[in-house]
This record gives sequence, structure tokens and C-alpha cells, in this order.
Amino acid sequence: MGADREGGAARRPMRAATYAACGVVLLAGCASMPDSGDLSGVDSTPRQDTQVRVFAMPPQEDAQPSDIVSGFLEALTSDDPNYSTARQYLTKTASQTWKPGQSSTVLANGPGIDPNRLGGREGDDLSFTLTGTRVAKVDEQQAYSPDDGPYDAPVHLTRDKKTKQWRIDRLPQGIVMGKSDFQRNYMSVNKYYYASNVAAGSTTQPAAVADPVYVRRRVDPMTQMVRSLLNGPTHWLDHVVRTSFPTDTALKDGVTALTPDDQNTLTVPLNEKARRVGQGQCSEMAAQILFTVQNLTPAVDQVDLQSGNSRLCSLREADAATARGSVQQPGYLYFIDSKNRLVRMGTGNNPNSKTEPVAGAFGEGEKELRSVAVSHDESKAAAVSGDGKELYVASLVSGDSLGTPLLTSHAKSDQDRLTAPSWDVNGDLWVADRDPGNPRLLLLEQGRGEPLAVKIPELDGRIRDVRVAADGVRIALVVAKGSTKSLLIGRIERRQEAAEGRPTVSVLGLHTATPELQDVTAMSWAGDSRLVVVGREQGGLQTMRYAQVDGSTPEGPAPAALSGIKEITAAQSDRLPLVAGSEDGIVRLPSGGQWQKVTDGVAPVYPG
Repeated sequence: MGADREGGAARRPMRAATYAACGVVLLAGCASMPDSGDLSGVDSTPRQDTQVRVFAMPPQEDAQPSDIVSGFLEALTSDDPNYSTARQYLTKTASQTWKPGQSSTVLANGPGIDPNRLGGREGDDLSFTLTGTRVAKVDEQQAYSPDDGPYDAPVHLTRDKKTKQWRIDRLPQGIVMGKSDFQRNYMSVNKYYYASNVAAGSTTQPAAVADPVYVRRRVDPMTQMVRSLLNGPTHWLDHVVRTSFPTDTALKDGVTALTPDDQNTLTVPLNEKARRVGQGQCSEMAAQILFTVQNLTPAVDQVDLQSGNSRLCSLREADAATARGSVQQPGYLYFIDSKNRLVRMGTGNNPNSKTEPVAGAFGEGEKELRSVAVSHDESKAAAVSGDGKELYVASLVSGDSLGTPLLTSHAKSDQDRLTAPSWDVNGDLWVADRDPGNPRLLLLEQGRGEPLAVKIPELDGRIRDVRVAADGVRIALVVAKGSTKSLLIGRIERRQEAAEGRPTVSVLGLHTATPELQDVTAMSWAGDSRLVVVGREQGGLQTMRYAQVDGSTPEGPAPAALSGIKEITAAQSDRLPLVAGSEDGIVRLPSGGQWQKVTDGVAPVYPG
């Protein structure tokens, strides 16, 4: 379900939305069930082809109460845009007050009806209780979050005195369905905003930040996504991003659907709130829409914005990359060879790519190295010494010396010293000291100067690994607590206390990205909102998979399995292969292929 817009002219989305149905499936209510005695659960609908439209059946004449409940639950899993069929199972008052968009509760299986919780029947009233095990929730902003625990919700029915038909008159807000139905009905798409959480003057281009949400797969997802984008970022991300759309900007009244024309141009009519924007702001607005809709289909390569009867601006895909500061195609893959040199080789799948030492001190092999990170512009690198004790930064220019370490860990064990470093697109360097006596997450602004201690008030455990997102506003942390090592995602908030002096930097909003993994051993960002993770489920073997920053599982196959992985790295673009450091040396995974050994070496990294 994970969409990762890979930005720029060289990148294409991983999935295209389907706008034409290849078939129709009608969901009828469950077979007639008595309103007393044993009741069975409502199973999730088997996974259907994603191009098949599913429509619900209205309630039958003189349907039993249990049929009404079952039919209503089935109707929730259909492709009915406004749930008009589901509302036919409700009384008029209940239909008016029910808000299906308030939330979506996802259960491990379809909701069950507990036979032990039948309410007492007194004439024309009857109660049931829906049960299940929660696995996730999607809120009113369409943001996904993992969930667990029992689900327990009452449903009350009444029989109309005139028609003698049973209808639901009290029910929980939102919708509920099993996991397989959720996967069939919904997909994850990134909408895009701009980073506001950066040091002043640190970059001339705004960094585009992905904000994943879940939309209904076959209910005009393009219009859904543009409306969601205009409504603003999700609560979790809102603290660190901005939108270029003026407050209260919305689609023009009467616009119900957005469709690209035969020239691959999407025209978006906006209300009067957007009428007075300047050309620079308008281009940023158009870029937000273009990045967002290209998650759905590659058939949009230009966005035209209108307000009233006026054309505001037009933005082509070829020009949009300049409005996206977090995107930069890596020139090289880097790793440490057997001579302790930082070396590089061309990106891609060419088995004959030439390997050469980088220019400068890191390419001379004078210092034993354990891990390395190369800045996004590939002008400098940071490396941790072989014993994990010292952090060095040097430019990748001939004649530049290594100099003195910028940071020293005083932990007794080399396994409790410095993590591998990580650069963000603003040129800031991140690293954690795992010293049990003084554990810290540290930031070196522009990769130099006195390290700044980052506050993490919600941290429960000790950081074992760090990877900052290219946008500089999200960070992935492997955190150890007891025998568990979990992958957590946090947002980076900066606050300047005074005009002079250093900022206060905090990581807040920590949440798991891999709730099912108990032992995460390696990870890397692998797109705008996706990571590749190596770990183990409880009691299981090592596995490799993709994970979304919101804790959901992306659509598509997991990477091919490989044992003995020590490090892994991925580029923003899925056109470049995954690369890992394994027991056999440096290996890579071409798209659709199997792991191949490249050469001997350790600690492979793409820039970042």
C-alpha cells in the first residue's frame, strides 16, 4: 500500500491508479441468520483484483436483524462513493448523524458478532456487539497508525412501526472492516508539503516532505488527494512543514472530479482564496499538486492552476524538480575497502563499474574506519574510526587533511560507542553516542563545530542506529530496550530561543514503523516515506522488508531474502538497486533480480 513518489524527471511512481473498472462484484448481505441462538462473525471479503469494482446490495424486504447488521458491514467494504447503500440499513436519523469519514478501524479479521452479547429483546428493539482484534486505525485526516487490543462496539436496531422493517438506529461513528478488505479498498499515497523545520539560510530550495495518507482506491483517488492536500498536513507532520496554499484554499464550488486531459495536463480550479498569489508561490502550489498526483499516475506531467476565470500558473514536470530540494540523484555508491580507504563506484547495475578511492584524506587509508556517510552533494564525508571512538569530517578534495576528531566517545566497549553518521539535505550531520553512562543523539550543524545535544523526551531505551531523512524533518532510530530493538520514527523540531545563539533541537512524536519486528538489525531510507528494514519477528529468522513511516506495510513484494546482512543502503529512487554489506562482502539487488556480489568491502552507503 505504500506509494513513494520518487520525484524529478528520472523518477516514476511505483503504482498507477485504476480509473476504469474491468468488472463488477456485488456484495450481498450474509445469508439469513436468526435473531437468537448462535451467531457467526462477518468474514473479510477475499482479496479481489484491484480493478474489480465492488458494489453492495440494499437490505431485502423483511430481513432479519442479523441480516441487517451483516449487510451493513458488507456494504462498508464496497466501492460506493458516499456509502449510500450502507445508509439504507440505517434509520433516517442514524443516517444523518453517522459520519463514515471520521475514522476507519482495521481488524485482524472481519468484525464478528458475539453470540454471548445479544441484548434483551423487548418488542421492537434489539442490540448486538461487534467484536474483533484491532490492528490499525485511520483517522479523520486519513492518517494511518498501528493499533492493538480488542475491539468492542454496540449496534442497536429498531423495527419501524409502520413498515415493520428492522434498521440500525445506533452505531459507532466511522467504519470498521477486516484487514484484507482494507487492503482491497484503500491505498497509501504521499501528499507533499515543504519543510519549515530548517536552519535559516541553510538551503536555497525548499525540501519537499512526504505526508502519507490512505484514500479509497476506486473512488476518484485523484480528487481525494487534491482535496486532502488542500486541507493541510496531518497532525503529526504539521509542526515541521508548511503549505504554499493560502488559508482556506479549496477546489472551486461545483468541481466534483479532476481528470488529466489528453495532453497529460491536470487543470485544478481553485476558489477565490488563491486568486492573488504571486508566480513564485503559485509554482510551489503547483509543484505540491504535481508531486502528489504523480503517486497515482504517471499520466500527469503538467499542472495548471486556475482561480475564478483566471489562469494562475502552469508547471511542467521538467521544471518541478527545481522546487524539490530534497531530491538529488546520487552520483556514486561509497564503501570502505580492505585497505581502509573510502572508495566509490558508479550507481546502477553495471557489474563492470570501476571502483576508485575518493579524493582527500578518507581515500588514503591512513585511518581504520568502521562506518561512513557522504553528504547529499557528495562534497564531504563523515566517518567513525574502526574502534567506534572517534568521528571525523573531511572534504572529498585532493590534499585535504583528516584533522582532529570532532567527537569522541568515552564508552568502554567499542559496541557502545558511536553509531554510523547520517547527513540531511541541509548539510547537518547526525550521530548517536551509545555510551551507557552518557547516551546522546548529537547534531553537528553543517558537519562542524561543537556537537549539539538533541532532546528526545519520549525516548524509552538506548539508540543503536540513526538515519535522518533527506528532508531533514524526520529521523529513523533503532532503539534497544531489553532484548527488543525497534525501529522508531520521529519528527525533528527546531526552536531558536534568541537571535544569537544555538537552536534547541528536539525529536518528538516517536512511533513504531515496524510493530511486528522484535529485533531490527539494519535499516535505511528507501524513498520519501519508505524504509527498507532487516530484522526478526519474535522467534523467527532474519527477514527483510519495506516499511512505511506510519507503520503500515507497502504494497508489492519484499526484497529477496539474504542472510548475514550487516548494513543496508537504498537511494531515494527505486531505479537504483539496494546495496548491502554482508558476510560475503558488498552485494546488490537489481530490480526484479537476485542478490549479486559486487566486491569485497564493508559499510556501503549512498549519499545521505
